[in-house]
Amino acid sequence: MQTTKLQVYFPMLKTRREILEEIGESDTLCRMFNSWKKKYQEEFLDFCTGAKGVKMLYDSFAKELLNPSRYPERLNEIISLLLGTKVEIIDVLPNEGIRIAAEQSLLTMDMVVKLGDGSIANVEIQKVGYAFPGQRCACYSADLLLRQYKAIRASLEEEKFSYREVKSVYSIIFFEKSPKEFHVDQEQYLHYFQQRSDTKVEMELLQKYVFITLDNFMKKRENKDVKSRLFAWLLFLGSDDPEDIIWLIEQYPDFKAMYQQIYEICENVENAMGLFSKELEIMDRNTVKYMMDEMQEELNQKNTQLELQNRKLKQQEKMLAEKEAELQAALSRIAQLESVKA
Repeated sequence: MQTTKLQVYFPMLKTRREILEEIGESDTLCRMFNSWKKKYQEEFLDFCTGAKGVKMLYDSFAKELLNPSRYPERLNEIISLLLGTKVEIIDVLPNEGIRIAAEQSLLTMDMVVKLGDGSIANVEIQKVGYAFPGQRCACYSADLLLRQYKAIRASLEEEKFSYREVKSVYSIIFFEKSPKEFHVDQEQYLHYFQQRSDTKVEMELLQKYVFITLDNFMKKRENKDVKSRLFAWLLFLGSDDPEDIIWLIEQYPDFKAMYQQIYEICENVENAMGLFSKELEIMDRNTVKYMMDEMQEELNQKNTQLELQNRKLKQQEKMLAEKEAELQAALSRIAQLESVKA
């Protein structure tokens, strides 16, 4: 049986034949496997055998590998590299609160952490950026800022409270497929936003944003910079190409442990199929939501166009009525003049 490239580095990976035999021995696994579309069957077999790498943006895998409670050093490093300053996670906050988390979105990972300086970072992975426009991001950021404000007010006596106690809120959003706004310059994949004055006046306004467009990054990954840890993390998150994975673990051996975690999960075919099945459910649900959002936007655009057409039609009708009135007035005047001549 031919060995895949990744099996050389991860011997626990099973062959395609071994996995299919294990599936065939269980009626439950057979039914589950046969319920998947052919392309998903192949995708599952590919990442379980190492024919392709694992998509680290899968919800289950991202939460397993970047869990700030179990592996704070990983998210610490990612946030530090993105913000350009060393940070340390001191607490993991619940992300329900008053935020709009009940809304469905094409969301993979969503973590809210408190940093050592008291600031808050919300780290998310969005599958499709269409569902997460700037307006929505601003609302989420405002929600976190308000939550922090209320927590500080509740912890301090009235006379001791100062707004200077409220720290920055960072929204760090990874896009697998970025919104069209980021396609204007596809050479850039890191985008930093914060409020600034158009004068020389400086004020500490607290809402800050980092958008990482992994689709743009993947188009530029050929220019590998072996000195960049941030490049390594983005390649880890964005690529399932075995060649990229091999390059990564050879340049940065510590990443091998994270891949190994996932491949150890794949050793148990039943558990791996359960996780993959959940991912397919999320993808199906999100695809339906995405299509509904697209249809709604298309309907809104058509309604807007129809409204403009109606306005133009009314204006034309008004102009015609005015012309008709002018014509009738002129005819009346002519009739009057002719009657005088007679």
